[in-house]
Amino acid sequence: MLTLFSIRAMMGSALLSCLAWYGQPLPDDWPGFLGSGRDGKSAETGISTDWSNGKLKLLWDVELGEGYGIGSVVGNQFFQLDRVGREGRLRCIDTENGELVWEYRYPVQYRDLYGYDSGPRASPFVDGEQVYVYGVTGQLHCVDTANGKLLWKRDLNADFDVVQNFFGVGSSPLVHGDDVLVMVGGSSPESKDAAPGRLDQVLPNETLVVVLDKHTGEIRRTFGDDLASYSSIQVARIHERDVVVVWGRNQLAGFDLASGEMLFEKPFRARLLESVNAATPVVQGNRIFISECYGPGSLLIELDREFRPRVVWSDGGRRDPSLATHWNTAILDRGLLYASSGRQTAGAQLRCVDWETGEVKWTAGGSGRSSLTYVDGHLVVVDERGELFLVRATEEKFERVTRWSPGEQDSVQSLKYPCWSAPVISQGRLYVRSRDRLVCFQLIP
Repeated sequence: MLTLFSIRAMMGSALLSCLAWYGQPLPDDWPGFLGSGRDGKSAETGISTDWSNGKLKLLWDVELGEGYGIGSVVGNQFFQLDRVGREGRLRCIDTENGELVWEYRYPVQYRDLYGYDSGPRASPFVDGEQVYVYGVTGQLHCVDTANGKLLWKRDLNADFDVVQNFFGVGSSPLVHGDDVLVMVGGSSPESKDAAPGRLDQVLPNETLVVVLDKHTGEIRRTFGDDLASYSSIQVARIHERDVVVVWGRNQLAGFDLASGEMLFEKPFRARLLESVNAATPVVQGNRIFISECYGPGSLLIELDREFRPRVVWSDGGRRDPSLATHWNTAILDRGLLYASSGRQTAGAQLRCVDWETGEVKWTAGGSGRSSLTYVDGHLVVVDERGELFLVRATEEKFERVTRWSPGEQDSVQSLKYPCWSAPVISQGRLYVRSRDRLVCFQLIP
C-alpha cells in the first residue's frame, strides 16, 4: 500500500493540495484540538530521535499575535487563530513553506480579568471545506477553507447571556456529522449583575452545550445545566450510543447526542472559587478519566449499560494526588497515563500513572508545567519555558531521549515563555507554539 510519503515522493505536493482543497481527509491530518481522535496521539512512525545541534530541521516559522491556542492542519493548510490589536485573525498558512495563503479578520473586544493575554485560547476545527473558530468572546465563525470568506457567524455569548468567566472562552469546537458542538454555559437573567469573577453568583440556563447546524449556524438543540469550563467536548461511542462527554465548571456529564438526554452526571470540582477545569476528558470504552490541579486531583469512572457511574479510582483530594493536570490533557497509551502534574511552575512534574489503579509509575521534575503529544512510542514535550524534548513512552522509568538545540543558521534560537499549547504533528512535521511564533520542524526525515 502506498504511504503518504511515497505518494508525496512520486507526485509531489500537487496531489495533496488537490485533496485538501476538495475536503478529502488525509491519513495524518490534525483537524482540531488534540488531533483527529482528540486524544493527543499521532499514528505516524519513523521520527527522528536526535534533535541536537539543528538535527531537528527547522522548516519555517511565522510571527504570531496574542493568544495561547495552536492551530490545526488538513492537507497542506495550517489554520492559526490569534489576535492583532482589536481584531481576531484566522490565517491559512502553506505547510510547505510557511507562506500566507489567506487571512480572515473580525472585530473583538476582550480584556482579561486577571491581566493575561487577551487573545483566543481555542484551536480551529477543520471539516471538509469549512473551518470553525471559537473566539475568546464567544463568537463562532465558519469560514471557507479555500479562500477565507465568511460563511456564517454566531455571537453565542450574546445569544445565551454568558457572564464572562475568569479567562474568557477556552473550549475548542468539535464537528460531528452535521453538528458543530461548542461549550457555551449561558446564564439566567438574574445573573447579569454579578460582579466580575463572581461565578458563585451566576446561575446556569441549561445551555452548557450548544449544537448548531454546521452548514448554516442554526441552533439545533441545547443541553446541560452548568457553566462553561476550559475543557473541550468529546463525542464517544459508549454502549451503542453517541455520547457527548463534557466537563463543565461543576461536574462531568454525558448526554445523548441526538436527543440531548442526560445519561449520567458526576460532580467534580475544587471548592476554591477561582478554580478551573481545563483538561479534556480521556475516554476509553465505557471509562472516562478527568484531572484538575486545584483540589480533587483525578478521577476514573466506569459506566454500566444503564450509564450509572462507578468510581474505579479517585484521588479524593488527597495531599499528593496521583495526577493533577492544569491545562494539559493526559495521554493514554497501553494502559498508562502520561501528563504534567502540578498547579504552579515550581514543583510541577511529568508523571506516568497506571490507568487501572492510579499508581504512579515514575515522576520527573525540573520541567515546569508542560504539554505532551504522543508519536511513535515517544512523547514530544514542550515545557512552558520553551524547552522542547523527547521522552520514551514506557512505565519503566523517565527516559529523555533527546532535546532540541538549534543549529547555527536556524532563524529561531529559542521558544519564548509561555508555551502552553500541546505540539501538533501532521504529515511528518512538528508544529510548536511559543509566545510570539509558530515554529515548524521536520520530525520525520
